[in-house]
Order: sequence, then structure tokens, then C-alpha cells
Amino acid sequence: MSTNTTTSAVSTHTRPITVTTQSVVGIAVLGLATFFAITTELMPVGLLGTMSRDLGVSESTMGIVVTVYAGAVALLALPLTSVTARLPRKAVLVSTLVGYAISNVLIALAPSFAVVCAGRVVGGVAHALFFSVASAYATRIVPPRLAGRAIAFVYSGSSLGFVLGVPLATWVAQTIGWRPAVGAVALAAGGLAVVALAFLPSVRGTASPHIGSPRAWARTGLLSVVVADLLLFAGHYVVYTYIGPYAIDAGLDAGMVSGALLVLGGTGVVGLWLAGMFVDRAPRQTLLAAVAVMAAAFAVLPFVHASLLGTMAVAGVWMAANGTTGTLFMAAAIRTGGVSPDIAGALVNGASNIGIAGGAAIGGQALGVVGLQYLPFAGVVVLVGSLGVVLAARRGFPVHTHTQEHLSTSSLEAITSSLAVVTTSVPVVGRAVQTITGSVGVATGTVQTATGSVRTQRRR
Repeated sequence: MSTNTTTSAVSTHTRPITVTTQSVVGIAVLGLATFFAITTELMPVGLLGTMSRDLGVSESTMGIVVTVYAGAVALLALPLTSVTARLPRKAVLVSTLVGYAISNVLIALAPSFAVVCAGRVVGGVAHALFFSVASAYATRIVPPRLAGRAIAFVYSGSSLGFVLGVPLATWVAQTIGWRPAVGAVALAAGGLAVVALAFLPSVRGTASPHIGSPRAWARTGLLSVVVADLLLFAGHYVVYTYIGPYAIDAGLDAGMVSGALLVLGGTGVVGLWLAGMFVDRAPRQTLLAAVAVMAAAFAVLPFVHASLLGTMAVAGVWMAANGTTGTLFMAAAIRTGGVSPDIAGALVNGASNIGIAGGAAIGGQALGVVGLQYLPFAGVVVLVGSLGVVLAARRGFPVHTHTQEHLSTSSLEAITSSLAVVTTSVPVVGRAVQTITGSVGVATGTVQTATGSVRTQRRR
């Protein structure tokens, strides 16, 4: 992203011609918001064991918290995006951050498994809107030539959520308890909502969003992209939902789960880098290779389960391949041109979460039947379905793509250059992050006190 900035405000009617300071701050805020969104969504993956023991339910039952969250997103992404399309984008995005905060507060203070599920539903509603709005928002506060870089930076927040957010939350949970960990994320999300309200540029809603129809989605190839994305996420989450217990069963010390997630998340960044290299040059071939590698890794995992080193090595290959897929599917959906970009985002968002919900549910059933060691075999079956759709759907996944500058959705160089601009030109964002981080200790104490009060009441 260019470092030539001006101080003029971003217009709410037209996209800016040059990069403004407000645009840079806005992109930084969106990136941070994406980080906390992914952390909120995936936090239970690292906390599954400790939460299930504290709430008195089995690990397979605890997996339902992933399913209900994803189910809410799947059901509501398209209708909520359509209904709110005309509303000011800033108000919609800030409301999603407030929703994340409320969700985590409910979970941190939950006296029962049912209340945890209710809190996850609230988070799912926020998530249904957030990812449908965030990428389109980013493209509207920068010049058209930099839209791809803007999306790249926003989506880098997702990768940081995998690499840092989930492992950090897991580490906090293992150190002082899962409730303080969730409470800290709640405080951070609430603080970020205030930052977004103060610094995010205003953007008007869309007067008439182009939604299309299932027939049009099928004709343009968008439907095949959505189906393949759904199956990919389902296959992935059959195993990823239970990655903590799976690694422990392979010999990992329970206290090292956060470190294992950190390592696996790091391999996902390698996948993001590969996606940036090939998303414009060979998207179909790259996606076929990625899904095939994921399926192969799942097929191998049961055979190396007796070795922790072998399990981690194969899981790293799986996660690296998976790291390419989000960028490739989003680019494919937008390139079909069947709907407006925010509607394309809603469809992919909804499909991904139907897959997450289905994958977590399938994983829970398979876990009870075949056990942890052979759980990846269930994921292989679903991933082969996704691979088949990508192979067959040449309209949705063409061999040669037409060049559209504004559809370049990932580039490691773009991400790092954008990050450099943010860190050197917008110190106020850094101060805001420091404020949020410094408040984590306060949140931890507050949540611990509240939790103690709840337990005292329950004993009475």
C-alpha cells in the first residue's frame, strides 16, 4: 500500500483517489477485527477438553459449541447481509464487534453448557454479518487499484487469529482458566468496537445489492464454488474440531496444546503465501493440489498416530494446504461475477459455516464410532467430494482466469507492505492495541471474581 497519504476524510459517496490516513487506520481496524473474529470463532477448539471437564459434558458433546456457532452463520449470513445492505457499513460492522463481546461475556460467565451454547449463537449472529461486510468494506475505503491489497491485509487478520489468537487463548486457559481467557477476548472485542467507532471511515450502504438467483448462481459457476467450499470446510472440521484431543491421544502433553496449535497455525501462513503466489496465475491447479494434499494427509494421519512427531509433521502439511483455500475460494466466487462482492462474501461465508457445522457434527458422530485415531478417515471421504466438484466445475474454477486488478485477494508482499504503512504511519492504532492488551489483566480479574460468585451461588 502506498505511503503517500493525505489527511482528507474518506468520502461516504465515492471511493478515494489517493490513500488517506483515515483509510490506512480503517484497514488496520478491519484487520484487527478479523483477528478477534477468528479467535472468537475457533477458541473452543483449543479449550474443548478444559471446558468439557468444567461443564460436566463429554468432549464430543462439547463439540456442539462449534456446530451451533457455524449453524447460526450458515442460516443468517445471506439474509442478514441482504437486509442490512442499505444501512451504513460502519454501524453494521461496529454492531458485529459488540456482538462478539456480548457472546464472550455470556460464555465466560456461563453456569451451564446450555448458556455456553446460547452465547455461541450470539457470536454466530455477529459472525454472519462480519465476514460478509468486512472485505467489501475494505475495498470501498481505498482506491480501486489497491483493493486487492486492502483485502489481503484484512484477511491476514484471519491468519493471525489461527497463528496467535487461538494458541494465546489456549495458553491463557491452561494457565489461569478458560473463563478468564474468554473474558479477556470479550474485553478486547469491546475495546475494538470503541476504536472502530472512533476511527473507521464511514461508508454508505448499497442502494440495490445484486443478489441474483440460484439459477444465475448455477449458470455463472458460483453455485459450484459454494458447494466445493462447503465440502472443503466440512472435511477440514471433521478433524480440526478435535485437534486438541487428537494430538493428546498421539502423545502430546496436555499443557503443550497451545504450542502445537501455534506451530500448526504457522504452517497455515505458508499456505497463505502460496495462495498469494498462484491465486492469479493458476487458481484452479493450486486449489486442486491443495484439496488433494489435505485428503492425502488425512489418509496418512491414522498410520502415524503412534508417533507424535509423525502426527505433527503430517498435520503441518494438512494445515499448510488448508491455508491456501480461503483465498482461492473467495477469489473464485467474486470472479464468477454472479452477484455483488458483499453477497458473494455472504454466500461463501454461509457455505463455509454450513461446512463447519456439518464437519463438527460428523466428527462428533465418527469419534464415538471409530475413536480418535481413525477420525481422519471420515474427513477424507468429505474432502474427496470437494475435490470432485472442483474437477468437474470448469465454469466456477476455470483453467485460465481473466485478469481483474481489483480481485487480487492475497499477496504476502502486499500484506507486509500494508503492515509497514500501518505501523509507521498510524501510531494511534498501536496505542489502542496496547490499551486493549493492558486491559486483559483487568478482565481476567473481573471474570475470575464473577465466576467465583456464580460458583458460590450454585453451592448455595
